[in-house]
Amino acid sequence: MAAGCGLALAALAAACTDSGGSGDDAAGTPALSVEITAPSLPNLGTVADEVLGTAVERPDSSATAPPTTTLADPPFDGWSDPALSGQPWSASGGVEGLLTFRGNPTRSYYGRGPVPTEPQVAWSYTVGCSNSPVNGEDKTWCGSGWTGQPTVFRPPGADQGWWVAFGGYNQAINFLHPETGEEVYPKYFTDDIIKGSMTADPDGYPLIYTGSRDSFYHVVAIDREAPEALWKLSASAVQPTKWDNDWDGSGLVIDDYLLIGGENSRFFVVKLNRGYDDDGFVTVDPEIVVSVPSWDDEFTATMGNNASIENSVAVSGDVVYFANGGGLVQGWDLSAVPGGGEPERVFRFWTGDDTDASIVIDTDGMLYVASEYERANARSQELGQIIKLDPGRPNDPVVWSREARTTAPSGVWATPAIYDDLVLVAADDGRLLALERDTGDERWQLNLGFHLWQSPVVVDGVLLQGDCEGVFHAYDITGAEPVELWDLELGGCIESTPAVWDGTIFVGSRSGIFYAIRDQPTNAGV
Repeated sequence: MAAGCGLALAALAAACTDSGGSGDDAAGTPALSVEITAPSLPNLGTVADEVLGTAVERPDSSATAPPTTTLADPPFDGWSDPALSGQPWSASGGVEGLLTFRGNPTRSYYGRGPVPTEPQVAWSYTVGCSNSPVNGEDKTWCGSGWTGQPTVFRPPGADQGWWVAFGGYNQAINFLHPETGEEVYPKYFTDDIIKGSMTADPDGYPLIYTGSRDSFYHVVAIDREAPEALWKLSASAVQPTKWDNDWDGSGLVIDDYLLIGGENSRFFVVKLNRGYDDDGFVTVDPEIVVSVPSWDDEFTATMGNNASIENSVAVSGDVVYFANGGGLVQGWDLSAVPGGGEPERVFRFWTGDDTDASIVIDTDGMLYVASEYERANARSQELGQIIKLDPGRPNDPVVWSREARTTAPSGVWATPAIYDDLVLVAADDGRLLALERDTGDERWQLNLGFHLWQSPVVVDGVLLQGDCEGVFHAYDITGAEPVELWDLELGGCIESTPAVWDGTIFVGSRSGIFYAIRDQPTNAGV
């Protein structure tokens, strides 16, 4: 799928509110809504093959022989090149930075080093607290938490340096100078807390994308004096829905399409139609072109209505993957969508229990899926909580699986990390497991205490992991066993995922504070 294809899609109306809207649901949303009624679908699965280039060289028979001729790899024609797993999003031609949760469409890039070796807190920023009710009961939330990874990017425009931005429990996106911690741009407020990670536009448009517990997914312009919502996707835009109206996932923007799943249990593809007005300000004219449910009849007959999508959707080849609150993993082939066609479900697998962690995909298209252990049913006991799936094996996708549980509730909330031949998984019971990617065998483990929800980060062979006692740890994992390099006491439960960029670590805590950690004197890399 060529970038900027701009194809005329089916005439499907948008479901939105404008920047001055009251927050009520927009009327009229005849999007392409694909409902699944056949309960007998097997564990279907296909995944796009990697596009391999061919190199042809002439023999170097003499000093005057013709120079070597190498045929360039053909450009990848699809949604996301599988070969770029583990690489920054900019490797596919986008802008530089750590732009979304886990850095790229396969959720497998964690930042750019170096990692500090003698770290100190360079600055801290007070996020504060706010109230967000749960089940009708008031609850105070402080700082930032699951899954709020900071975003590090250069906003478009002359003389703009790097920004670090994150959504917090102060109900806002906060924009800070990475060297000083000073606010570089006014906050963007939503009407409830922000749990997930924002996404900066990967194509250089002055846009950010964020969810909130306020029932909307927000598309926000940052090229004016203060941030302005250009469009909001309502959790009730397409019916039917199930479960809830929060938006915890971090959206992907690929070729002018926004891909996002919500706790309303639906996955959306939105054609953004980005552009600029006569005054040079960024514009969008979104259309919901696809909405598919995260459930089917077989699922609801077994698991009921908890089909919430809390993870960040992942894309490899032409297939987008996500899971739901009852453990149903699906893959949808989007190759026909730019031409106005329907998506096709090509993968279906049931883990047995709530799967909030994002699916991670390697260069071979293998899926690494981590689930919670809440229902203690036979399926989750049989499979375990960490599963490697091969979607190219339709009827038997399990490559390996293993337990990561104690008594219910336990299991895994954190998104796994891929490093070399390992997959690293932080479990709620406090174990950090290093498993061999080929076999699932345990190579080593760390015990960092109960409620380990921060997703592991590995940059330059250094594992970074915060615990719920407020201690931030660094380990060298390049050898057979991990070697602790340092730890730093920050305070508060560290649930949110750190961002590493050019010598600085940015991370928030439930204490209400956001930190920049670097070697002293300041490494002015950003």
